[in-house]
Amino acid sequence: MNNKIESLVAEVKKVIKGKDDIIVKIITAILASGHILLEDNPGLGKTTLAKTLSKAMALENKRIQFTPDTMPSDIVGFSIYDQNSVDMKFVPGPVFTNILLADEINRTSSKTQAALLEAMAEGTVTVDNKTYRLNDPFITIATQNPITSGGTQALPDSQLDRFIVKLSMGYPSMEGQIEMLVEDDGTDLIDKVSSVISVEELVEMRRRTAQTTLDTKVAEYIARLCDATRNNEKIICGISPRGAKALANMSKAHAFMEDRDYTIPEDVKAVVMDVFKHRLILSPSARREKHAARKLIEEMLVEVPEPSIVGEKTVY
Repeated sequence: MNNKIESLVAEVKKVIKGKDDIIVKIITAILASGHILLEDNPGLGKTTLAKTLSKAMALENKRIQFTPDTMPSDIVGFSIYDQNSVDMKFVPGPVFTNILLADEINRTSSKTQAALLEAMAEGTVTVDNKTYRLNDPFITIATQNPITSGGTQALPDSQLDRFIVKLSMGYPSMEGQIEMLVEDDGTDLIDKVSSVISVEELVEMRRRTAQTTLDTKVAEYIARLCDATRNNEKIICGISPRGAKALANMSKAHAFMEDRDYTIPEDVKAVVMDVFKHRLILSPSARREKHAARKLIEEMLVEVPEPSIVGEKTVY
């Protein structure tokens, strides 16, 4: 693993115990210039993870607690009359930051959700016919609680596609839980986290990730996997071109995490589940099956031929 990334993981682990795989996946998504959706039960550390990552990467972070009455202007900002300049003055919303923690995004209206997702897709917001560019980097880590439906507005499938991955932290391991309890001395553990990557270094890492070589055969492998989702009777709507691009970007980021400047099929296989699972729209009969999306993706990985590696080249 890249030395800088190892240092970053080590800092986050000071606070988040027993979740090394989730930490690595979120960092991979950030390097891929994507946004992350965390769906999990309350109290498992989603908010703490986002804040810890922000500090370890020296990024500004802001938090929105979504409620049914949250308005789009509460996110992107609004214009107000300024008596001194005798003109309208733009007041930026919390979206103008590096890491935006969108807590319980499914508890607000679809109109407010759309305002955030537009900012995620375009990297800009438009207020009163004026367009404002967001910070670089701009990363959204959204959370939603799957166990209660009262007062919630589920994200449409088309909007789920805006998140490069959908992850679940799950409960900590027994060892992680014990370690967390023993180290609790009443202080905020985030205060013990040091910034090990600067904003400039992160921007450079994301640039290098984007320039990671994607061999033609690896790209074909990605295309074949996407095509398999579009020709399956259990899937109503398969992976879109945007989803294919997300898989390519995550594969490049995984290669970068492994300190390589080229991708291999193992990179694709390592990330495809997290990229595909929330994008598949299953048939009614398939939805009745437990873990149907996961099983379908596992079947595709078996059925779709994988290119072999010869040196740094791939062949079938």
